[in-house]
Amino acid sequence: MKEKVVIGMSGGVDSSVAAYLLKEQGYDVVGITMEVIPRNLEFEEREGGCCSLSAVNDATRVAAKLDIPYYVLNFKDVFESKVINYFIDEYLAGKTPNPCIACNKYIKFDEFLKRAEVLGAKYIATGHYAIIEKDNKTGRYLLKRSKDEKKDQTYVLYNMTQYQLAHTLMPLGGYTKDKVREIAREIGLPVANKKDSEEICFVPDNDYARFIKERRPEEIKPGYFVDVNGNKLGKHKGIIHYTIGQRKGLGLSLGKPVYVIDIIPEKNLVVVGDEKDIFKDTLYAEDVNFIPFEKLEGEMKVTAKIRYSAKEADATIMPYKNGVLVKFETPQRAITKGQSVVFYDGDIVVGGGIIK
Repeated sequence: MKEKVVIGMSGGVDSSVAAYLLKEQGYDVVGITMEVIPRNLEFEEREGGCCSLSAVNDATRVAAKLDIPYYVLNFKDVFESKVINYFIDEYLAGKTPNPCIACNKYIKFDEFLKRAEVLGAKYIATGHYAIIEKDNKTGRYLLKRSKDEKKDQTYVLYNMTQYQLAHTLMPLGGYTKDKVREIAREIGLPVANKKDSEEICFVPDNDYARFIKERRPEEIKPGYFVDVNGNKLGKHKGIIHYTIGQRKGLGLSLGKPVYVIDIIPEKNLVVVGDEKDIFKDTLYAEDVNFIPFEKLEGEMKVTAKIRYSAKEADATIMPYKNGVLVKFETPQRAITKGQSVVFYDGDIVVGGGIIK
């Protein structure tokens, strides 16, 4: 029997097959679902999401099928402070956050790893599509793209530290999604054909503005749309409703399409302009983490993504102030404060940071 590994089980097909593969490899596997959502009937009755009661029921059935111990652990308080409050604060500050990145940084690869170590586990494991390898030349762990390019999740994992990479297993990195479903069907897992959850797990209807309003109604105030010269063009319903590059849902009739090009929270203004105004070739990022090396010493050519769904683009990164300056070879559409920029060298994740 190999070392003990605690795997996060969401009730989905990915984490379920990951648990099976680890058991096949001889690990002593323990399944755990992280309970993160505050008590609320809306969440408890909801089907299918990674935090719903049905997810726990599915994970329980899978664990029984695989004959592994299974527990549900409470992570609600740390999730509330590190993910939900962060998400709300960022929107109120005129930014567009990625809560999955915050969850991975503070919950899955920090708090979860600490709990697993208390249980005597050497490793945690997840159903992410990514590859962790050790570079024998440098002795450092590397994060690399998965075999399935469409499912690759390295963008949301760029914050992982060397310690976390050394104590994390990602058994799906060498598989395609189709193959994972095929394995699930072959071994008779009850979640083999379950749909992937794509919405924000704590916003069940994907209406994040409603969610923020319910939490902080007093902080959302109407203000003005202005053009690049500061001229008022009409009223907006609160800056949380808008993001850089947005065209639809503005409620402005100006005789031509306009796009959100900036949000100024201290003045409660949403700046709109022409489509050409949302293309920029430079950004500054902070809260930067590098993986193949400790810090960036000079300029480096990379490819970079400015959001999860964006195409990579050629860029040069360089140290600047407390973070990095990123200069793209071609202008990028709708670079957005609060999102993450992630750097690649071929298949290797160089690192990333939060766009300021």
